[in-house]
Amino acid sequence: RHYLWLVFVFYPADFTFICPTELADLADHYLEFKKLNAEVFGVSTDSVYVHRAWHNSSPLVNKVNYPLIADPSGRLCRIFGTYLENEGVSLRGSFIVNPNGVVKTLEIHDNNIGRSAAELLRKLQAAIFVSENEGMLCPANWKPGDKAIKPELNLVEKRHDEI
Repeated sequence: RHYLWLVFVFYPADFTFICPTELADLADHYLEFKKLNAEVFGVSTDSVYVHRAWHNSSPLVNKVNYPLIADPSGRLCRIFGTYLENEGVSLRGSFIVNPNGVVKTLEIHDNNIGRSAAELLRKLQAAIFVSENEGMLCPANWKPGDKAIKPELNLVEKRHDEI
């Protein structure tokens, strides 16, 4: 593969409770993302200086070996639809963008619920698989090596044939 997938992981703020656990979890899986020719970006509305201070003071965040994007204006958060205008922070949002710039998976949820890097990695693996295997589908909980689905006929064609 000679292309780059992008994985954006938006989080509300530095120096919080759930965020360092998520960023450390991503750091633990970062090499697996890189092997799939993907780059991971953590994004919050904090400044680059706050990112640096947090990185230097938190043992969990100190594990982060991928870029953290400072978005103090909330511009990138607004583009991806994660920005909370009244709070000036982002919702927890995860986006996988293919090499052509098309969002292939997205997940946005409440800031009180942490995410799983392993599940995000699984989604990236599935997105890559279907991009490389035209017409194939990945069922629930699909992982590399599992059986994928190749639809024979869609329902509209079946109904037409039965008439």
